[in-house]
Amino acid sequence: MKVFAKCLLLSVCVAAVFTVTALAQDRPRIVKQTGSQPVNAPATAPVEKIKTTGSSRPVLTNEIKVVRSADPAFDPPLVQKTASVAPTSVQGMAAAGKTAYGRETSVKLDAAIKSRYGTPYLYGTTGPRTYDCSGFVWSAFQEAGIPFTRASVRTLWAQSEPVEGDDRFKFGTLVFLNGLGHMGIVADENGFYHASSSKGIMYSPFKGYWSSRIVGFRRLKPETPKAAK
Repeated sequence: MKVFAKCLLLSVCVAAVFTVTALAQDRPRIVKQTGSQPVNAPATAPVEKIKTTGSSRPVLTNEIKVVRSADPAFDPPLVQKTASVAPTSVQGMAAAGKTAYGRETSVKLDAAIKSRYGTPYLYGTTGPRTYDCSGFVWSAFQEAGIPFTRASVRTLWAQSEPVEGDDRFKFGTLVFLNGLGHMGIVADENGFYHASSSKGIMYSPFKGYWSSRIVGFRRLKPETPKAAK
């Protein structure tokens, strides 16, 4: 009787072990994924896609902006200036001996010319609202303290003295053009001031239109002031 009871108890234990084993094999296994980033890490910003062309080099889709510095010493211009058509400073030319008259007279002549810039052309007039070419020259020299009698271009050519070489391009020298039908005041080796029939008083370069129309260069001989009676 005791032997029978022991065999029955052993059978029950074996059956329980097989049941637990079977249930363990049927249960789905849960595997936790691990990674290098912490769980509370912020979402990564989406990476901007790069468009590609037929070549192997990618083409950026975002706009490229160049931020320039306010200090020109650290941010030089992208394109360097080349030769300018603007006249040279009279102060600098006077210091270098490149004016037909003294420094003070040249500065006054330059101011007289600049104050008449853009004034319209009208034949036979000497200002202040309109000028012809010789009238402009006469008026500017008068204001600079170099007196001479108002005359035609041909008469002024005959009354002035010729200059050669570098003296032709000294500020204040007279330039005669168009077969002695036009005249102006030399600014520097690049151009001259004159009363244009279409644009009024202006600066024009020698190069180009006027290069083949130059008759010659002359220096005005100031008249001796008449003694008071």
